[in-house]
Amino acid sequence: MATTGAKHGLSGKEKAAALLVALGPELSSKVFRHLSDDEIEQITLQIASLRNVQPEVREKVIDEFHELSVAKDYLAHGGLDYAKDLLERALGTQKAMEILDRLTATLQVRPFEFVRRTDPSQVLGFIQNEHPQTISLILAYLQPEQAAVILQSLPTSLQAEVAKRLATMDRTAPEIIQQVEKVLERKLSSLWSQEYTAAGGIEAAVAVLNRVDRSTEKSIMENLEQEEPELAEEIKKRMFVFEDVVILDNRSLQRVLRDVDLGKDLPLALKVASDEVKEKIVQNISKHAGETLRENMDFLGPVRLRDVEEAQQRIVNTIRRLEEAGEIVISRGGEDEIIV
Repeated sequence: MATTGAKHGLSGKEKAAALLVALGPELSSKVFRHLSDDEIEQITLQIASLRNVQPEVREKVIDEFHELSVAKDYLAHGGLDYAKDLLERALGTQKAMEILDRLTATLQVRPFEFVRRTDPSQVLGFIQNEHPQTISLILAYLQPEQAAVILQSLPTSLQAEVAKRLATMDRTAPEIIQQVEKVLERKLSSLWSQEYTAAGGIEAAVAVLNRVDRSTEKSIMENLEQEEPELAEEIKKRMFVFEDVVILDNRSLQRVLRDVDLGKDLPLALKVASDEVKEKIVQNISKHAGETLRENMDFLGPVRLRDVEEAQQRIVNTIRRLEEAGEIVISRGGEDEIIV
């Protein structure tokens, strides 16, 4: 198509492509990290077909994205009536209904939404005596931070079993989800009505384990390594990815770089890294080393993606080894975490 303005109505994919073009490559690359390979491929093809995004189209897409984001946030925190009330006050009744109609046409309220608005310590009191499969099902639908609090508060003997079931969970029958919800709803005196969706899997387990304290993670992984070594290895590979080097403090990163092959592995690893990662690395090496690094990257020329990923994994392995040895600290995302 010649321009996005050539069409009076854009499809969802076209809107997504127009939005990412408007955001620019740096922000768009961060969005891509949260999409599946299939979604990235489809949107990339759509972006490639955009020759020009007219200003008025760009503005409408950005406005719609902002409206839907705000409405979704209202809906997640207070429900449909709460979202409707706030949007009507801000935008008027007609505009509020238009936004909610667009949102609810594509948005399914996730199961256990009412649990996500409940303090994790309260949830723990109601589920800690349930079967591990039931606990893992509930954790799969919570925010990773909430699930991490509950997981690390469970008895040690139960933690690994719940983590294993969470990692191996695929799809759960709607009737089972509804049954568990009804029981929990009665216990929590909630009025939410839920619908079916899929959750769980390795990514869910990794998201939770990345947020529990180090001793809990270590205990769980040791148990999984004995009972499910292949699953444990797959989880370990995803626990800390190369792009996460940006969360390392400068002292820890400098320690890591002392054990990294700066002439081969680092230039390879940075070949497809984000600007944020590259800047973080350069800030923690000498000026001369930074110049040498850039020269080595330029000298590499085209390389196989597999070689880049292997170099990144070697650096990640070094990071995890140093953390296990207590030589560096990886922040686990808790705002209250204090390092002295």
